[in-house]
Amino acid sequence: MSRLLALAALLLAAVSFPAAAQPSADALVARLRTVDERQRNSGDFQARVYLEQNEKGKADLVYEAEVYRRDDSDKLVILFTRPQAEAGKGYLRIDANLFVYDPTVGRWERRTERERIGGTSSNRADFDESRLADEYAPAFVGNEMLGRFPVERLRLTARPGVDVAYPVVELWLDQATGNLLKRQDFALSGRLLRTTYYPQWIKVFSPSKQSDVYYPKEIRIFDEVEKGTNTTIVFQEVKLDPLQDSLFTKAWLEAKSR
Repeated sequence: MSRLLALAALLLAAVSFPAAAQPSADALVARLRTVDERQRNSGDFQARVYLEQNEKGKADLVYEAEVYRRDDSDKLVILFTRPQAEAGKGYLRIDANLFVYDPTVGRWERRTERERIGGTSSNRADFDESRLADEYAPAFVGNEMLGRFPVERLRLTARPGVDVAYPVVELWLDQATGNLLKRQDFALSGRLLRTTYYPQWIKVFSPSKQSDVYYPKEIRIFDEVEKGTNTTIVFQEVKLDPLQDSLFTKAWLEAKSR
């Protein structure tokens, strides 16, 4: 698996070509809103998620989890179901706060946006709806080729007062579809922390939204600090049916862990 991921990264290496006219600030924000809107469902979102963590010199770790979202109120639940040692562990995002519940100690703890979900290289934003236009101010870097795809490269800076995992982000957007193909996350110092690829997007019709919703079939995350560490997230069994209100509560997660 690690060799396949390394090959994918090599094939998606970006090559610059002469830039066209620079888009206006409003046009760049509109690009981000398109990315956000494509992933946002006016109702609820549910998926079974497979995670694989590869770390140099260690055995691969494999997890399964259930992800529940309510986009109109910015609520998120991640409940681990496998392996047995992780089953019942859960994350709850509500009122802009992220909490984690550990059933082995029966205690809730508040976490930051940089929390590594299940100890992998992923974080909350990899499972949640996209809020790029609200969280970041975009700037145009240039037009490039990402493998065989003509892309638009943007550099994002976190808006004042917004809590995000990474203060600086770069995006590579497919010029033909507007889909996000590659993302890099940076520290404020400019140090590269993560590189993420989105090799495939799936489109499903949402009855509540009355239009299509897009989600990444796979997310491949490469840790740029701990070289040789990478995480693959695969979204399976996606459903857009209404969910019970009680699901987005601490009590529901605690009951599931028993």
